[in-house]
Amino acid sequence: MKLGPVLAVSVTAVSLQVLLLSASARADEHERRAEERRAEDHRAEEHRAEERRAEEHRDMRHEEHPAPRPRPEPPKFQPHPRGIHPRGATVHPHAVRVMKPHIAKFGVHPWRHWAHPEFVRPAYYWDWGHIRQVTCVAEDSYGDQYPVTEETMRGFGLTQMSAVEDDALDRCYEESGGDQSCFIATCSHF
Repeated sequence: MKLGPVLAVSVTAVSLQVLLLSASARADEHERRAEERRAEDHRAEEHRAEERRAEEHRDMRHEEHPAPRPRPEPPKFQPHPRGIHPRGATVHPHAVRVMKPHIAKFGVHPWRHWAHPEFVRPAYYWDWGHIRQVTCVAEDSYGDQYPVTEETMRGFGLTQMSAVEDDALDRCYEESGGDQSCFIATCSHF
C-alpha cells in the first residue's frame, strides 16, 4: 500500500474531526452566550419589576401619609400661670400600660395613616442641631401608651415633627382597635 493515499485519507479524517470539534465548540459557545443573554434579560426584567413595585409602594405610601404642611415658627416662650395642669390631673383608675417602643427610620410609615381630627400642634423649643432621636407617645382613652422613636437627620426641625407625631397617633389608632380618642401625650428627644 502506498503511503501517499493513506496519509491523504488520514489528514482528511483528522481535518474533518478538527472541523467537527471546532464547529461543536462554536455551537457550545454560541449556546452559552445565548444562555447568558437570556439570564441577563431575566435579571433586567426582574430589576424593572422591582423598580415598578418600589415606585408603586412609594406612591401608595405618599397617598396614605401625605407630606406634612409646613408649620409656622413657634411664638416666643411664655410659661403658663401657676396652678393645676391645664387639662386637670391625669389620674387613671387602673395601671397604665406602656407598649414596647417602636424604633423606625424617619420617613418609613409602618401603620396605615389615620385621618385623625385636626388639633393644635405643640411648639417645641429644642436645639434642633443637637437632636439624635425623637420619641412621641400617643395615648388612647384607656390610658395605654404607644411610643414611637425615630432617628433624626441633618435639617430635622419643627416641620418634620408632624410626621413623628402622626406616626405615634397612627400606631395608637391601629393597635388600640380604632380608638378615636387617641392623642399625643408627649414628645421628647435626646
